[in-house]
Amino acid sequence: MIETALPPGRTTFSELRSLPARDIQGVGPRVEKALKELGISSLADLVSHYPSRHEDLSNVKKISDLRVGERATIFARVVGMKPVGRPVRGRSPGFSAQLYDGTGYIPATVWGRHWLQNQLLPDTKVVVSGEVQRKYGIQLAAKSVEIVEESDEKSTGPHAGRFVPIYAVNKGIQARRMRALVHRALDEAGHILDPLPLEILFRHELPSLDDAIQEVHFPEGKAALKMAMRRLIFHELFIIQAALAARKARIEETEEGRSRVGDGLLLNRFVKSLPFGFTGAQERSIAEVLEDMRSERPMRRLLQGDVGSGKTAVAVAALLTAVEAGGQGAIMAPTEVLAEQHFLSFSKDLEDLPVNIVLLTGSLGAAERRIAHERIQNGEANIVIGTHALIQKGVEFNDLSLVVVDEQHRFGVAQRTTIKEKGATPDTLIMTATPIPRTLSLTLYGDLEVSVIDELPPGRKPVETSVVPVDGRLDAYDAVRHELDDGRQAYVICPLVEESEALEDVRAVEELFEELEAEIYPDRSVGLLHGRMKAAEKREVMADFRERRIDVLVATVVVEVGVNVENASAIVIEGAERFGLSQLHQLRGRVCRGIHPPKCFLVSDPKTDDSEKRLEAMVEHQDGFRLSEVDLAIRGEGTLFGSRQSGMPDLKVAKLLRDMEILVEARREAFALVESDPRLRKPEHRPLRREIRELLGESVEWLFRE
Repeated sequence: MIETALPPGRTTFSELRSLPARDIQGVGPRVEKALKELGISSLADLVSHYPSRHEDLSNVKKISDLRVGERATIFARVVGMKPVGRPVRGRSPGFSAQLYDGTGYIPATVWGRHWLQNQLLPDTKVVVSGEVQRKYGIQLAAKSVEIVEESDEKSTGPHAGRFVPIYAVNKGIQARRMRALVHRALDEAGHILDPLPLEILFRHELPSLDDAIQEVHFPEGKAALKMAMRRLIFHELFIIQAALAARKARIEETEEGRSRVGDGLLLNRFVKSLPFGFTGAQERSIAEVLEDMRSERPMRRLLQGDVGSGKTAVAVAALLTAVEAGGQGAIMAPTEVLAEQHFLSFSKDLEDLPVNIVLLTGSLGAAERRIAHERIQNGEANIVIGTHALIQKGVEFNDLSLVVVDEQHRFGVAQRTTIKEKGATPDTLIMTATPIPRTLSLTLYGDLEVSVIDELPPGRKPVETSVVPVDGRLDAYDAVRHELDDGRQAYVICPLVEESEALEDVRAVEELFEELEAEIYPDRSVGLLHGRMKAAEKREVMADFRERRIDVLVATVVVEVGVNVENASAIVIEGAERFGLSQLHQLRGRVCRGIHPPKCFLVSDPKTDDSEKRLEAMVEHQDGFRLSEVDLAIRGEGTLFGSRQSGMPDLKVAKLLRDMEILVEARREAFALVESDPRLRKPEHRPLRREIRELLGESVEWLFRE
């Protein structure tokens, strides 16, 4: 479809993205390289390279008016220079620049920026900000010193006399150069077209996009900056929510589902066979899933639950309902270990039911794979459990009615789409044991219905978690020995398979295995499991561990999810500072399944504040949802939305935990707008349509295809 012409004198971000940054005056090859290292390659990138903070240099005063104790900015001329102090432990001494502005003289003392001495020659004009102090006379303790042109003082340009933006820079480009380039880019951009409808801006008292961008870079004051930031946050979240709303509307419009109603015979027999009752959260989630399956629209539901909360039981209920309705169900797991764990668990739990379960993984032999393919294609296989092998060519289902994607964060958008294409608009249940804060859930999966299992089965014991310094690691292994002496088992987790120069201080799993087997537990059976072993070897090791023929399993994160051995009551995680918070929580979850009080030892040598915060959070919190919020606060949003899993762009200004209120407002407005115009065909909505297409690229192109 041909888009309408733009109003005269206005520019879209799409056009700015097509203009290379090297065309800006002052961007030569060296600066262009430095900009690219910061992720800036176009005019749009420069315009949206928002400041990390601002320096308030707006309190401009004459030297004669300065008062001790105040923070002020002066424009002056350098008339002299002298060193101050002596070098200490290799640090350079400071210097004092004598300044004159026509009303008086004042020395400005500078520490740690020795290179400025070569630039502050006599008669150099400068703008200096700092605190006026009484120390050996009146002086200005300079926090900011910049060389300025005559015009800067008269016009309060980008560098002084105002709220001055502070940008992320690197060695190839200085702060002053970056400010000048952004200032120039804003002039080059002209008036930027606003893709949000005017009525939404009026309703929320928001400035235009062009005004907000100008103000967030070079604000007139604090109030203007605050309003500009709110507008950009709203804008960023609105675009994402509009894309999610359009995706949901398109799917509901184009995918014709079918009601899948079971007679309850298989499901009721399964429920009666369980040695425990469902929790209220499980019952609620099952009810939501079965209601979706009865609908004429395809189910698209995300099932969230903490480690050990019983998500698999909900999935089994859905799969049995699909089979009762005459179709097939498939569950796709990210690893062969997890797929085989599901296969063994399902086979045991459903052994008394007339349900045929087939396992399909990449390690099957040719003959086994051929038989599996035949059983899947002719419908003999009621439930198919597999890995990525399920989405390979040659796998044809007879009637795929339900797709369950386990540990969804391990799969990309394309993989989840491909498995769905194996059937005629099958229902989809996406499961994750990595809890997601509500803000993140609304943003990443805002086009899905969400079920949350927010309670654990009764009797589940908290894991006693402790941080152990490296030099005290043997104490952790002594504690594990007590568990072994009581007839229980343990995991020992190592982040590497073999020695790495980059992480030479972390023990490789083979070396750790040899140490445990020969020195620490010579009287015990120690097993080894890692991702580079052959599938048959991994199966044998896991079988031995389940059957208690192995007391201590030394493993990599291949056991992160889904591996359940109830007799394992202790886990030691070596190099714990190397793991992410959600990964640590997943690993700890391996020992929360049994009846014995579980223990987790985090052997670590944290080198950063973030590492220490993660470890402290593990000790303090058992709740995965709370940990996910802590994790988001520590890491920030980062590239969560530019990741292959989400298909969403990165966030530049929004902070999900901070901006929940704005997210809810933006979501409500975006979904209401798309409901009124699902394809965004109306002339007033076409700028928004164009922005969504440009921002999200091919991943949403199909939304607007006629």
